[in-house]
Amino acid sequence: MTAARQSCLGAFGLLALQWVWHLGLLPAQSAPPWLVATAFSIPILPSVVLWLAREQSASFWGGVAALFYFCHGIAESWAIDEARALGLLEAALATWVIVSGSWAGMHARFSRRDKPSNL
Repeated sequence: MTAARQSCLGAFGLLALQWVWHLGLLPAQSAPPWLVATAFSIPILPSVVLWLAREQSASFWGGVAALFYFCHGIAESWAIDEARALGLLEAALATWVIVSGSWAGMHARFSRRDKPSNL
């Protein structure tokens, strides 16, 4: 499986997690759960749409959105005991999206052979 496909699966996993988390497992008490789930789904939606359109920039934008989810997952896992497992799962999925989305560029950068400089 290619890194781009893994990044795609991670983004869809983050999207699904938002709906499962905010509608079913730990619904919000101060706002309608569907509204909270929709609001938390917005950052990853552009990359999901780009993946469905088979655009090459989808992995990049998925990684950018995953930075938000990583921060949110870590904050939730520290702040709310009931959300610890969900927050760590969100942070792990976000890390998966970031690493797999960056894999091709990292591979290209670090697999180059050193060329002698002409000094």
